[in-house]
Amino acid sequence: MKKRDTSKPFFLAIHHKAPHRSWEPPPKYAAWLDDLKIPEPETLFDDYSGRASPAREQKMSVENDMKMEADIKIGEKAAKNPLYAARNAKFEKLKPEGRELTKWKYQQYMKDYLRCVKSVDDSVGRILEELKKEGLEDNTIVIYSSDQGFFNDEHGWFDKRWIYDESIHMPFIVRWPGVVKPGTRFSEFIQNIDYAETFVDMAGGKVPEGLHGHSLVPVLRGKTPGDWRKSVYYHYYQEPTHNVARHYGVRTDRYTLAFFYDKNEWELFDNQKDPQQLHNVYADPAYAKTVGELKAELTRLRGLYKDSDAIAPAKAQNQGEAKE
Repeated sequence: MKKRDTSKPFFLAIHHKAPHRSWEPPPKYAAWLDDLKIPEPETLFDDYSGRASPAREQKMSVENDMKMEADIKIGEKAAKNPLYAARNAKFEKLKPEGRELTKWKYQQYMKDYLRCVKSVDDSVGRILEELKKEGLEDNTIVIYSSDQGFFNDEHGWFDKRWIYDESIHMPFIVRWPGVVKPGTRFSEFIQNIDYAETFVDMAGGKVPEGLHGHSLVPVLRGKTPGDWRKSVYYHYYQEPTHNVARHYGVRTDRYTLAFFYDKNEWELFDNQKDPQQLHNVYADPAYAKTVGELKAELTRLRGLYKDSDAIAPAKAQNQGEAKE
């Protein structure tokens, strides 16, 4: 930032790897939160009985699939690391088993995860402080976002990949002095396909034609277009990572409809009545009209994005993890 041409505007993109697996915080935060207990999610021991088979067949559970040495830092190698020696000693003393072991793993996972988040927060703080020192605080748009949501043991899971809310929800925080009032919360559906159009629009450029997304500038200015999207399309097509079945679906303000096309199974969640998405109501006659409407919207979106479920898994792995 100090080496920039001060006579011209600038664009700076900064990408943090943390808090990605295997959640290794810096030494200065290694003991932070040690004396606290992180609240457990209500769905920590979800049995997936109310959903389609893919939820039961996944391999991303903290209980069964999180690695003790690499992820939780419990084991012979980890015990030699001064940062994890006390953790290993405590583990050997407690020797948790069954559900108590799952709860123990959850505490270590979440604390390491939050320690990594705190380090990212430090980095963001340094950037904001530098803007202030350079006199750019009131003349710079700052946006914080991520590439996807993440499970923090909701449904007993870590990782992402699903259309479920913990995974599909992504942070998007904007500081735009003089335009976005601090504390404002927007309810419009936005997607990462909107970012390029938004940045070009903010810079006063012309948004190229043929892109799938839309500039968020009108939304941020409080002038949301009347034809703004009322639904979001999602397609996860990589496998076999974590054994998450390939699926596509649609999320509206109230419903989530998903189709696991390799298994020919559907899920529908009424997120208003069932915010934790535990009960698949696809076969419930009371939702027959809703299913029809959502399928029509799903067909429209697949046509809009020219999407297909014929993507081979090997090709999908080369292209990325998910298309949103």
